[in-house]
Amino acid sequence: MIRIYMGNVRSCRPIAKVDFPSVREVYSDAIYTQCFSLYTNIQVQTWASLAWLPDLFQVPLNEGRGWLIQEEDEVAAFALRYPCHRLAMLYCRGQSSRKGYATALLERIENEAVQEGLLSLATEASLLSYPLLLRCGWILNSLDKIEIGGVGFDRYRMIKSFNINF
Repeated sequence: MIRIYMGNVRSCRPIAKVDFPSVREVYSDAIYTQCFSLYTNIQVQTWASLAWLPDLFQVPLNEGRGWLIQEEDEVAAFALRYPCHRLAMLYCRGQSSRKGYATALLERIENEAVQEGLLSLATEASLLSYPLLLRCGWILNSLDKIEIGGVGFDRYRMIKSFNINF
């Protein structure tokens, strides 16, 4: 088990419906504050705008399972599985990045998946999360080219297998 120092964290808790607006804000903030060095302006704007599309974002929030970290009175980071075998989202506000929150949330998500008897998790990583996932033992499965609103993106299909002894 990895121990992460998390500064002024008030809580790490499951995401509740009352948190949905804050989760959307974290998603958008993470992209706007951390991705301009990795993506073009139009890619950043297109990607961040997904937070405000009700249908696209609402299903994973309603049907997924996730955790968030609060820093003082603000949601600082969150991770979400949807469906249960897929890490759908892992985002951290720019001002809260580099504090170990994403690593702690990833560990929480992985531990929860193992407790549920899953043998692996899959995800589609961005250029931002790809290095973190590699450091945490995820393996690149393939590189995909996708379009969001007519704008091209590369994403990394990754998998994490769990060694479970029965």
